[in-house]
Amino acid sequence: MTARIVVAAPASGHGKTSVATGLLAAFAARGLTVSPHKVGPDYIDPGYHALAAGRPGRTLDPWLVGEERLIPLFKHASAATDLAVIEGVMGLYDGAAGRGEFASTAHVARTLDAPVLLVVDSTAMGRSVAALVKGFAGFDPRIRVGGVILNRVGSDRHEMILRLALEELGIPVLGAIRRHDALATPSRHLGLVPAAERSQEAVDVVRGLGAVVADAVDLDAVLALARSAPELPGPAWNAADEIEAARKTTVVAETGDLWPEKKGRRSGTGFGRPVVAMAGGAAFTFSYAETAELLTAAGADVVTFDPRKDERLPEGTSGLVIGGGFPEIYAEELSANRPLRIAVAAQAKAQAPIVAECAGLLYLARSLDDREMCGVLDTDASMTGRLTLGYREATAMSDSVLATAGATVRGHEFHRTACRPGTGVTPAWEWTAPDGSRQREGFVEGSVHASYLHLHWASMPGAALRLTEAARLNVARISTGAPGRGREVKA
Repeated sequence: MTARIVVAAPASGHGKTSVATGLLAAFAARGLTVSPHKVGPDYIDPGYHALAAGRPGRTLDPWLVGEERLIPLFKHASAATDLAVIEGVMGLYDGAAGRGEFASTAHVARTLDAPVLLVVDSTAMGRSVAALVKGFAGFDPRIRVGGVILNRVGSDRHEMILRLALEELGIPVLGAIRRHDALATPSRHLGLVPAAERSQEAVDVVRGLGAVVADAVDLDAVLALARSAPELPGPAWNAADEIEAARKTTVVAETGDLWPEKKGRRSGTGFGRPVVAMAGGAAFTFSYAETAELLTAAGADVVTFDPRKDERLPEGTSGLVIGGGFPEIYAEELSANRPLRIAVAAQAKAQAPIVAECAGLLYLARSLDDREMCGVLDTDASMTGRLTLGYREATAMSDSVLATAGATVRGHEFHRTACRPGTGVTPAWEWTAPDGSRQREGFVEGSVHASYLHLHWASMPGAALRLTEAARLNVARISTGAPGRGREVKA
């Protein structure tokens, strides 16, 4: 059984990420094997967690993966570790808009039967801290607030006042952290700057957070609280088992007809293990670890490439996954790497399966902020002043590499860019907006699926199977000299 603790707060901005990252780093420095997790769809905080823990940061989002997969995914990620630290999202009880506690930190803590460590920004606060903590601890009796960490404490006297106030509640104070502005993580238009973009600076910040937490927090008490969590039922999530189950129902491509849903072709085509290239580097940092695990289990060899620096795709590439990130920050470099843009466009023309999410969509566009991109899609993209954010329940508008027409998925949208599509575009998804209107979004062109919608493939393992089999088919076309289909693209 893995000990586990949920790091929560009354609201965003109280210091959850700093405390969670510091705890991971401090316990790792003690020699414990720590498992990092984040509630919600976030990609950025898990990057800092991964630096601290030395293993991938994983998200736990009931909306994206389904409540029933939370425990299996948690057990998969935390297997053979000593301690799991789960950073919450927003305030403890803030869930998906209009759905109560669903997808909130409290929802995940209750599902995982994990104690909560409440981080409170105590700036300009005295005895009122007790009222705040009492309200959060008593709001839902199913949630166990087992300790408090006071953050941004101003002085010894300030700390004494806060501790005396909380003594009345019987909830222990497990740490008091002073203000450390030098360890703040920088942010920009979509939140924190990803750790992968900051290299040594990010490493130094993570180490600093670990030192601060080790000095200010009673780590033994935190570990004891985490070890009070009971055993969780059921088996761990397993990518190979998910793929085998998906083979029974997933329709895949066969030679001569890319998406043969009407023919009823099931998985199992030959031609060995195809290479699926996955975009990485500073411009494409948004990826869930389970995506690569599912592709590997489906029979693909997943190889990472950096669209900023690599002038060619990995050897033998027959499929592409281009996830999210910040291409708008690196548009100049991405545009300057013309050889790779040509190579990506050639993959689309040759009918290789390509899945692009958000940043990937922008990279496949004709241009981004007037800088040339891959030219695979008949659209131009640009930054806007408007943040588009929220969970979506979407329906596939046509058969594609990801899903059959009519299939429903749950995803998350998060961007400040917009695309101006050309005429005759086949949208990828349709969903109902908060105002009740029907919105269509994304692109399906030949073997390309591009959309702003971020998906977690643990909820749809058939997508990994479809992409892998389509990539395998592409290998067969190349080996037999069969022509691809698709419109002419330029880069």
